[in-house]
Amino acid sequence: MNSQLLQQIVKKYESLYGSDHIEVRAPGRINLIGEHTDYNEGYVLPCAVSPAIYFAMGSREDGKVCLNSYDYDSYCEFSISQKEAPKEQWASYLYGITQIIQEKGHKIKGFNCVFGGDVPVGAGMSSSAALESGLCLGISELNGLNLDKMEMAKIGQRSEHEYVGVKCGIMDQFASIFGKQGKCVRLDCKTLEYEYSKLDMKDYIFVLTDTKVKHSLASSEYNTRRSECASGVEALKSKYPEINSLRNATVDQLKSVIGKITDTIYNRCKYVIEENERVIKACEALNNNDLETFGNLLYLSHNGLSKMYQVSCPELDWLVDQTKNMDYILGSRMMGGGFGGCTLSLIKADKLDEYKSVIAPAYKKQFNIECKFYAATAEEGTALVK
Repeated sequence: MNSQLLQQIVKKYESLYGSDHIEVRAPGRINLIGEHTDYNEGYVLPCAVSPAIYFAMGSREDGKVCLNSYDYDSYCEFSISQKEAPKEQWASYLYGITQIIQEKGHKIKGFNCVFGGDVPVGAGMSSSAALESGLCLGISELNGLNLDKMEMAKIGQRSEHEYVGVKCGIMDQFASIFGKQGKCVRLDCKTLEYEYSKLDMKDYIFVLTDTKVKHSLASSEYNTRRSECASGVEALKSKYPEINSLRNATVDQLKSVIGKITDTIYNRCKYVIEENERVIKACEALNNNDLETFGNLLYLSHNGLSKMYQVSCPELDWLVDQTKNMDYILGSRMMGGGFGGCTLSLIKADKLDEYKSVIAPAYKKQFNIECKFYAATAEEGTALVK
């Protein structure tokens, strides 16, 4: 936990509103494997990480919500009963949480809030889900609502859908809330059943290498992929009525409808079906402490994302390719929606400095961009700070 940052946020809160407050930590997340499977009702394998967003919050009696972004020195105020979203884009995530909680029949007071964090924005650790999860828990605590974890995850997801306009799956909010130290969690995005796997990392760590790029294709292509997968399901359903999502399909069934779908849709669907299988194999490998098999699954995942799902980019592909010549790296893949963001690599801990010293100058030479690195360990999910 970043105690120094939390102290700064609390100090800011107390200077504005006094000492009566609660403190919440809401972590970012990484997804070990299972990319673009969530909206296809498949499996994902995330964990909460050490970078987090911290909140100092306290109730007020006048129905106002006073939000202070510590990182950006920005302020937003609205009424708890206000039906029009504030003009500040960053406040939309938080305004949405207040509205959805009330729509569910809960009475809540206004509140003061100062928040800030060290979750890197745009690096694929889902700072937005941490923001939603932390505020949701804070409101629940201040008003004695006792919202359960799954309900809070769903509220965060709805806020993204309805107030931000991002049709995300539930993985990000789920991982931020349900994370456990030293464990990853396999989530069934269809049934919302979940199961933890121990991350016995031996002498390895996960490292994110941030390309520092975000290509403009990302949002439009995300929606296109969803549509392409839906077309594949429609074709499958015409022959196999029991199939309602790619989660229920096999590659053999997909092959049987080749004449009804384009090569592109075939590749999109085949990737998703195989990625679901890789998540299951990854859990088996982790439970058997078999990091070599797990690492190879990361490479297979990236190959599918790059060649079949086509959501990678030259920077991500280049970073993954470099790791294949490094004997201290067991696996690497792009992580997140694609077209930029980070690679996730499984690296021997005592070789991290060597990896950075090789990759940083070579990446700069190749793309004229300074990449960044983040070590990631599995940490506890959203909770009050004791």
